[in-house]
Amino acid sequence: MSDACDYCGCDVTAHDPVYTFADATGDEQEGQFCNYGCLAAYIEREGLSRGTTCSVDL
Repeated sequence: MSDACDYCGCDVTAHDPVYTFADATGDEQEGQFCNYGCLAAYIEREGLSRGTTCSVDL
């Protein structure tokens, strides 16, 4: 995998990188981002949060 941010394309090693994984084991890296700002922008751009809200009974 290259060192490019999946959102902006900058070198993640020059920043405070955030990595995402396929599951909790951490064995399969899915994405990498410069920081949480790029991760949040990527989630918004890709519509990844639509339809994923948990239902919580209060």
